[in-house]
Amino acid sequence: MVLITLIGETQARIGNMFHFVGPLTECKECRLRGVCFNLEPGSLYEVVGLRDTVHECPIHEGSVRVVEVERKHINAAVPRKMAIDGSTITFENRKCENLGCENYEYCHPPCVKDGIKLRITSIVGDLECPDGEEVVLVRLR
Repeated sequence: MVLITLIGETQARIGNMFHFVGPLTECKECRLRGVCFNLEPGSLYEVVGLRDTVHECPIHEGSVRVVEVERKHINAAVPRKMAIDGSTITFENRKCENLGCENYEYCHPPCVKDGIKLRITSIVGDLECPDGEEVVLVRLR
């Protein structure tokens, strides 16, 4: 489903992906806050369309552009016992500090904060963990 929102003009490129982390307190009084903050905090979005409308914005170095975005899945590693298709989980980044691990990005997905609730939309498969943890790669939304 395509959503309409506002993002900084420098980010407004088709194919650009970003994580929406939530509303800023500096924007509390802005008349456009309803359009800027209509996204789901912690979710990944891709710009799929650009509109011609541009607005001034002190936060985004001058201006924001109206864009069309689609919510994308986040691939992440979760403990096997939590990997239930369709379930809602409270996500926790793995406590692993093995930066060289080929699965590190799944154990620490960018911009996904501990404690956020996400739904498992599909189970991709088992991951090999060098520390012996039983983890599964899932798609979250």
